Amino acid sequence: MESAITAGKAVPLPLPFMHFAPMSPLKPDPLSGQSLVVLGAGYVGEAVCREGLRRGMRVHALTRNADRAARLQAMGVKSVVAQLDQSDWHDALPPDADCSLNCVSSGGGGTDAYRTSYVQGTRSILEWGKRTVTPGLLIYTSSTSVYAQGDGARIDEEATAEGSGETGPILLEAEALTRSWAGSTAVVRLAGIYGPGRHQMLDQLRNGARVLPGRGDHRLNLIHRDDIVGAVFRIWECQRGKSGSWLYNLADNDPRPKAEVATWLARRLGVETPTFSETPAPGRRRLVPDRIILNSRIRTELGWSPVYPTFREGYEALLGA
Repeated sequence: MESAITAGKAVPLPLPFMHFAPMSPLKPDPLSGQSLVVLGAGYVGEAVCREGLRRGMRVHALTRNADRAARLQAMGVKSVVAQLDQSDWHDALPPDADCSLNCVSSGGGGTDAYRTSYVQGTRSILEWGKRTVTPGLLIYTSSTSVYAQGDGARIDEEATAEGSGETGPILLEAEALTRSWAGSTAVVRLAGIYGPGRHQMLDQLRNGARVLPGRGDHRLNLIHRDDIVGAVFRIWECQRGKSGSWLYNLADNDPRPKAEVATWLARRLGVETPTFSETPAPGRRRLVPDRIILNSRIRTELGWSPVYPTFREGYEALLGA
């Protein structure tokens, strides 16, 4: 196994913009000097690593992508190239880290890939954690796709989660495994992720699409990548050192119908307003249900608030960049 990428071989790349509230110069960052391990350092995980470095943390990361590992290593992250569901990385990362994040993705490949990444990956994390008597707070990024409700339902963390479709039950199984971590845990259920380099509807309109998949009257529940980063650090700030297991939905403050989002983007781009096919996107077997994902628990309990409270602020930043 290639266990690390040396900084001497890395070529630093331009970094995407990130927007976080700066710490007060008179108040030291509570996480400075703490250790952070990011497991599955992909689109979200790389941004978490960068923010950890900014806060003065000692950052380690696991990724299956050698190019990303080289980029992280050049930034100052001790990087390991490995598959999360395997055990050959266990000696390379500190299991007693103050803060750990499992933000692995399936990488495509259907239900088998989901089970490998999420269930087998979490089992591997639990085995890794047995190597210490002082496990820190582990956060797992799940998905709001575990909810099956539609018809405009308002979904908070008390809503029934039965695992919709073929992949929802797999995510719920990984959530349950996460809660057996010897230390404290938090499960964060993410709405649709967008941000720098990840903005599908914007790309579709730019490329001339005039009919978009899905239904225009269904709400689009979104969360900006940088707001995910801000939320996980807020959890570590508030809950680290406490005993417990927490569950949070993570979405912006005002999910709007897809047609409203598309119309706003089309006007900003100066293109024709699209219509909707009322059929699932390619690769999906069903339409995403119409519902409103509520973020009130994390806002009330931890005082977190999104930098991009609606799609307008988020896409305006992307268009400006």
